[in-house]
Parts: sequence; C-alpha cells; structure tokens
Amino acid sequence: MIAKLTGRVDSTGADFAVIDVGGVGYLVFCSARTLGNLGAAGAAVSLLIDTHVREDHIHLYGFADPGERTWFRLLTTVQGVGTKVALAVLSVLGPEQLVRAIAAQDRHALSRADGVGPKLALRILTELKDKAAGLMLGPPPRPGNPVTEPPPGVSGAAVDAVSALVNLGYGRSEAFGAVTAAGRSAGEAATVQDLIRLGLKELAPKELRS
Repeated sequence: MIAKLTGRVDSTGADFAVIDVGGVGYLVFCSARTLGNLGAAGAAVSLLIDTHVREDHIHLYGFADPGERTWFRLLTTVQGVGTKVALAVLSVLGPEQLVRAIAAQDRHALSRADGVGPKLALRILTELKDKAAGLMLGPPPRPGNPVTEPPPGVSGAAVDAVSALVNLGYGRSEAFGAVTAAGRSAGEAATVQDLIRLGLKELAPKELRS
C-alpha cells in the first residue's frame, strides 16, 4: 500500500495530479483544495495517500494534510458517498469547516458540493454526528453532550447567539464557529449579548477587527 508520495508535480487536471517520484508518474485524485496548493509543474510536493484496491483498478487519493485524509475516510463510510463525492465535499469545505458544518447540522453548506442533494446532506450530518465529536475544534464535549451543543457553561446563551447571527444573514455553520470562538474567549459567564458582539467581531474581516 502507498501511504505517502514525495516528488514533483508533473501535471494537473480538473480532479487529479500526476506526481513524478524518481521518474515514475503516479496519478493521484485530489480535492480542489489540495490541487490548489500543489504549485506549478516542477514544484516539490508531498502528499498523504489513501490507496484503494479493486478488482479492476488501483486508485490513489492524495491529501494536503492528515485532517483532510481523515475526513475523506469518514465521508466514504456514509451510504451513498463514494470517493468522488467525498472529494467534492472536501473541495468546498476544509476539515475545520466540515467540523463546524456537522456540529451545526448545516445541510446548506454540504449541499454546495457536487453530487450532494438535501437527502444525502442530511444522511452525512446524521451518520457523522457522533464520529465528528472526536474531531471538534477545541476541548471535546463532556460525556452525554451531543456534538451539536455549544461550549459547556454557555449552552443556552450560545444557542440564542447562533440564532441571532443566523437571523442577521450569516450561515449556520459560520455562526456556530464564531460563537464557539467567542465563548472560549469570553468564558462561562458570557451573556447572549457578549457572544453576539464577540461573534460579530470574529465574523468581521481581519482589517476591521480591533
């Protein structure tokens, strides 16, 4: 099994790259995110690889980082999600964004990927909810707390703050991420108003933050 390739970019296509390793060209299927980070032909590159062996082919799937490979493997455990759809999801949502989308149960975010309709998006959210718990950003949830809950100690305030940001036009997953970050900085005593104010600051362009 091939687990890693280190060489130079020979060429790239819409969903693949050819990596030259010692004069041997390996065809590697990648997400748009990984392809965008490879650089031009001749650039040095190192990719983590997931090797799929079937009766009629051997396919290599390449990833820029361990998180992307982990999510690829998780996504392909969901019924109806093949390798092509998994790469499509990872093309529109990086690992951190995917964690937030599943935590927030954001079907719209997943539906942006080619081949993912509302029903499949719901299935992904439902089947990966518990598996995603171990990949949550920051401290893991306490036993018995679903992955969709906001940070411990500000649960009620966080729910209201997320709802307020969604009503202002932000996507549910980005609102969830902003409130989660706000809760960590503000502490357990944070009010709804505190979380909304700090959440808006998190969502503001970097140049506008003070």
